[in-house]
Amino acid sequence: MRVLFIVALLILSLEARNYTYLIDEYDKVIDLEAKIISKIAKDIVKDKKVKLYIPHLKRLDEKVYSSKVDLVHNCEEANFIFIKYKVNLKKCEGEKNKIFFTNNYKKLLKNRKFLGAFFWSKSRPNIVLIKKRLNKKRIKLPKEYNQFIEDYDEK
Repeated sequence: MRVLFIVALLILSLEARNYTYLIDEYDKVIDLEAKIISKIAKDIVKDKKVKLYIPHLKRLDEKVYSSKVDLVHNCEEANFIFIKYKVNLKKCEGEKNKIFFTNNYKKLLKNRKFLGAFFWSKSRPNIVLIKKRLNKKRIKLPKEYNQFIEDYDEK
């Protein structure tokens, strides 16, 4: 009986390799982040098609994000730029009609180029948008975003 049980267990474990969820990488955090960023981008860009650029995009990020929005490979083609990893922004310096988002609250406050931030704090997603920067770009968002808009005094 033991031999039969061991053989059955061995066969089942070999068959389990056929299931893709055991092989493919998947990260719930990246999926949630992609959903949130794509929704924000669609609500800001409105009538235009979202063309998202994320510098130094990782393979898993690209797979998840590409299922939500159109990804482009440089900031010239993009209308929404999400700075997720450390990057030199000088390549996109002259881009005035682009929307810049970051995943770092301190970067948001330091650099006026960023309209808002999406970041994780205490294992929770946080969204922050700067009111003056939204007004400057004449961006009107649905009321559901009011709780995320801060009246930050820039000096």
